[in-house]
Amino acid sequence: MAAAAASSFQITALKPTLLPARNLFRASVAKVGTNSQGTPLSSLSSISSGRYLRRSFTSSPARLNKIITKASSEAGENKLGSGLAIDLKGKRAFIAGVADDNGYGWAIAKSLAAAGAEILLGTWVPALNIFETSLRRGKFDESRVLPDGSLMEITKVYALDAVFDTPEDVPEDIKANKRYAGSSNWTVSEVAECVRQDFGSIDILVHSLANGPEVTKPLLETSRKGYLAAISASSYSYVSLLKHFLPLINPDGSSISLTYIASERIIPGYGGGMSSAKAGLESDTRVLAFEAGRKHKVRVNTISAGPLRSRAAKAIGFIDMMIDYSLENAPLQKELSAEEVGNTAAFLASPLASAITGAVIYVDNGLNAMGVGVDSPIFKDLNIPKAN
Repeated sequence: MAAAAASSFQITALKPTLLPARNLFRASVAKVGTNSQGTPLSSLSSISSGRYLRRSFTSSPARLNKIITKASSEAGENKLGSGLAIDLKGKRAFIAGVADDNGYGWAIAKSLAAAGAEILLGTWVPALNIFETSLRRGKFDESRVLPDGSLMEITKVYALDAVFDTPEDVPEDIKANKRYAGSSNWTVSEVAECVRQDFGSIDILVHSLANGPEVTKPLLETSRKGYLAAISASSYSYVSLLKHFLPLINPDGSSISLTYIASERIIPGYGGGMSSAKAGLESDTRVLAFEAGRKHKVRVNTISAGPLRSRAAKAIGFIDMMIDYSLENAPLQKELSAEEVGNTAAFLASPLASAITGAVIYVDNGLNAMGVGVDSPIFKDLNIPKAN
């Protein structure tokens, strides 16, 4: 199963004669074993306070000596063929907006880690304590398993509230809020500076956060305050994040955000200004791609992901309905997995996507291409193909 999963990070070419045989099946090797004292090596996750979360992820000393991780499927080694592996070894990624283990942000982190990238996370301040505690206690260990059987390592978790750019922007009621007590340096500019001091630079920036306090309200019933809050948290937060992190991103780096089809189609129930925020995010993606590309040689793209049963999506109130709708109407009649979005992000972050920027990449089983809902009774007499 591990071999099959690992093959998801390989794009197989159909002309095996293009490369010499000695170049066909190069594997990336990861060693996980014992140190010079024979102590098992463990995954390390440091938290914002500077402590490290240490959890051993090997069970047998005999297996600690050497574990070979291959970027291409072992099954493929018996066939003539060549591969273009998604190789992010030596790259460092900062993913903003990860607060649990079942959303797109977590899936993107896993796919980047599986491709070899070092992972840094930015977690919303009020959720930080629960997230760190869950990491420490191993509650996410099952979700951290990578295709090679190892656990995703999280080098450091930073407290982050992307609604505020600088300490001067933070109102007194937030400063006095007990959910922010004990945390510091969590505005966008401060986090960027902390990452610079800790690591110097990054190669990949991911924006995986959104919030609309009035998302359940129709647009005509949305207040100005609620509308602007949705724009601030879901759209401008990306502008701010890229603005402050851009000096840290190495040339030929990549920045990725997440959007939704409500930016260009009517999705009743997705209100509170969130559709406007996503439309703004996509427009900003094109402008930021131009500016970041010209100034820093950084690519900027956004992934328009289909519906997912994440904790955040459940706040909308009708996520199950949207998933059922997609299953009935998308060209590919299957439920979208978070891993599929994560793998797309890994591709966009890799050199394989070196000429792709300013793009909206749809990962929704093709639902965006549909002009009508084929499950409508109006089409009952048509011979519409269905999945077996």
